[in-house]
Amino acid sequence: MTENVTIATDAGEMPARFWLPPTGHGPGVVVLQEIFGVSDYIQRRGAQLAEAGYVVVAPEIFWRLGVTEPVEGEDALQQGMGLVQRLDWQAAVTDAAAAVEWLRGRDEVTGGVGALGFCFGGGLGFNLAAHLESDGSSPLDVLVSYYGSALPGLHDSLTVTAPSLHHFGLADSFLDTETVRRIEASLKEQPDTVVETYAGADHAFDNDDMPWHDPTSSTLAWATTMEFLAKRLPVA
Repeated sequence: MTENVTIATDAGEMPARFWLPPTGHGPGVVVLQEIFGVSDYIQRRGAQLAEAGYVVVAPEIFWRLGVTEPVEGEDALQQGMGLVQRLDWQAAVTDAAAAVEWLRGRDEVTGGVGALGFCFGGGLGFNLAAHLESDGSSPLDVLVSYYGSALPGLHDSLTVTAPSLHHFGLADSFLDTETVRRIEASLKEQPDTVVETYAGADHAFDNDDMPWHDPTSSTLAWATTMEFLAKRLPVA
């Protein structure tokens, strides 16, 4: 089951997409969007997580900018990058935290709550995890980040102790291999952090609606993601 919902924040109601698993209950996962919003691709991943037994919500992180529909068209990349430049990053972190707390308060969530982010959402998820650990809130039970675009500016200034899995392509147009290796070394200072890299894979290699899609790396990374979630956020 899927539906549109809203999540209360300090600035009003944030729209989000919500999925229930076939059982109607399970652990929770907040899915954090790429710069293209809660696109068809993000919705497919949300639906797949629900089919696997998770209660899933994908908040519209650009809602404070008046954008609550996917960014599409030939200039989608330019549009998305422009939105990120205008975004209040800290407000986005607290909005993501509101989504976590919203899930924790749902009767359908019968286990822990994790976060899964892609690109923009991968970096946001890392900051979200650090935020929850530093402000006295309940920490994430697990974090999965795909090629977090903000990680170059976050990995050496924030600490995340929650179990985390990070995916990076080694042919990333935005994060060169040297940067990926620096991030990897920093992240793996934490005891339950796994970094997976994929030779020949570009940025956004998991998005099968984009020209950067790498089917082999995408399939492998998703299988690794589901295995990681099954161990650290198991479905009863």
